[in-house]
Amino acid sequence: MFENILGDRQIKTAPDDLAVWGKDWTNGFEVAPSVVVFPEDNAQVVDIVDYAIANELRLVPSGGRTGLSGGAVAGNGEVVVSFDRMNRILEFNAEDRLVTCQAGVVTQTLQEFASDQGLFYPVDFASAGSSQIGGNVATNAGGIKVIRYGLTRDWIAGLRVVDGRGELLNCNAGLVKNATGYDFRHLFIGSEGTLGLVCEVDVRLAPAPEPQLVMVLGVPRVADLLDVLKTFGARLTLSAFEFFSDLALEKVRAHRMLPMPLEDSQPFYALLEFDGSALEAGMGAFESCVEAGWVTDGVVSQSEAQAQALWQLREGISESIAPYTPYKNDLSVCIREVPDFLADVDKFVNESYPDFEVCWYGHIGDGNLHLNILRPEAMSVEDFMAKGHAMSPRIFELVKARQGSISAEHGVGLLKRDFLEYSKSAAEIELMQGLKALFDPHQIMNPGKLLP
Repeated sequence: MFENILGDRQIKTAPDDLAVWGKDWTNGFEVAPSVVVFPEDNAQVVDIVDYAIANELRLVPSGGRTGLSGGAVAGNGEVVVSFDRMNRILEFNAEDRLVTCQAGVVTQTLQEFASDQGLFYPVDFASAGSSQIGGNVATNAGGIKVIRYGLTRDWIAGLRVVDGRGELLNCNAGLVKNATGYDFRHLFIGSEGTLGLVCEVDVRLAPAPEPQLVMVLGVPRVADLLDVLKTFGARLTLSAFEFFSDLALEKVRAHRMLPMPLEDSQPFYALLEFDGSALEAGMGAFESCVEAGWVTDGVVSQSEAQAQALWQLREGISESIAPYTPYKNDLSVCIREVPDFLADVDKFVNESYPDFEVCWYGHIGDGNLHLNILRPEAMSVEDFMAKGHAMSPRIFELVKARQGSISAEHGVGLLKRDFLEYSKSAAEIELMQGLKALFDPHQIMNPGKLLP
């Protein structure tokens, strides 16, 4: 299989290799691919798709495998198409601030390349050191700086994609203005590999930001977070506005042996990042929040090292709670809805499963909440996951009631496929299925993902 179009080093069939490349970070799904292939250029991707069509094989794209929705899981004998060998930065145009890279380029590598050019790639998240650009495109990745810089979609100027017919499409080619009808680029962004395989990406870079300050604030009530956001947002430009609960802080401090950032603990904390030149405005906003009772205490970084240490309080949470096998939900509602939504979810979980701990954190500046329900030590993973799956419909009903999203940035994949109706109408799902049939008439592209 594939020996006529790929070299021996580009094909893996050993059980250990299948287990590694056949899954992502999601728990609870069977992993059973038939083979892993490693194309090195666009032509080989076309050959792989043509071969799959001719032999009725199904393809699962694989990037950094950092997803949390099962979008890169191959559980039914599929062919995993890994982009690990398509990892080169191909071209840089300084005039357009445009870099062209293969889909397997690691996000942090692109960030470092941008820095070397005196520029900035602003899409950033905890898994930047292992996630790949193709996967970022497939899920329209967001992260910690969305409040200022937007999502992956806002930085993609062009794509080369092989669709389910085996056609290599050149979408937009890096243009700023292009009024020639449908922009297929935006169909592939966020499509989770169900329409085609992203091979190359034209990425716009931003001017380098000035040095940033980080501030951590103690906040008594979740509703106060919105007042803090409004107060700071009116006086300066925020690069990030994150929040986490006291339970989240407790877990990350214990895991990483970090000191308490403030003198006294509070139910919630806000982490803000903004330009160093705005320190005076930031301190004025802080004082206003303290006077209003929205903030009890705070600390602001005095150096780059201290800024990085404060960021650990937020970015280390996911790793610190991993031993609890958390049942994760990546949700979003309009910012104004956050306090009531969070309270409703807490009430439901506490009343239904009083032994479960609820760990909240997220990007509250864009309404994105990461709900992590922690497994009690005495409960098996299987029983806990079953209870988590049973809880999801009720939680998604609360999302739907506020016209929110059941997946803010991790995608739908397998995990939330059967719940898509909570965020999309029947008419929208029908149109999505029509697009799938158009771009992937043989139904070979990441089958079983995203669409019910």
